[in-house]
Amino acid sequence: MAKQHVLSVLADNNAGVLLRVAGLFSRRGYSIESISAAQTEHPEISRITIVTTGDEYTLEQIDKQLSKLVDVREVKVLNSDNSVQRQHVLITAGNGEETRASLIEVANLFHANIVSVENDSLMLELTGKPRKIEAFIRLIQPFGIIKMTKSGLTALERE
Repeated sequence: MAKQHVLSVLADNNAGVLLRVAGLFSRRGYSIESISAAQTEHPEISRITIVTTGDEYTLEQIDKQLSKLVDVREVKVLNSDNSVQRQHVLITAGNGEETRASLIEVANLFHANIVSVENDSLMLELTGKPRKIEAFIRLIQPFGIIKMTKSGLTALERE
């Protein structure tokens, strides 16, 4: 049965590494639900967090194929027990001054930051677990989402 898996990949911070990782998924027909990559505390190393779906056999194959890539140093499968996982969302929402107080109330309930105020909308920022982000989006929808962007999952293994 297919389920969601989170992979943390440490790779050399070289041009084209992300392209080769994504290309591996494409060539093999594996799905990428989200991908997030950035330099680590060491400028020569990047951490790529990949969310994918598949059964245990598929996960094992992805792990083996990623480990074969020249620039890949380490592949770890993360779960909620052995890691901290977060997403980030920016939402511009609102449809006028009459709903502003209610929208601010929802933002405060989730400890979201108000990063921009316009005459007819607010831009809100929230970082949290994926379930928290989804719940926040559901509660903001009735106010009218004008624009939204959501980051891919980022995760870090617990020590």
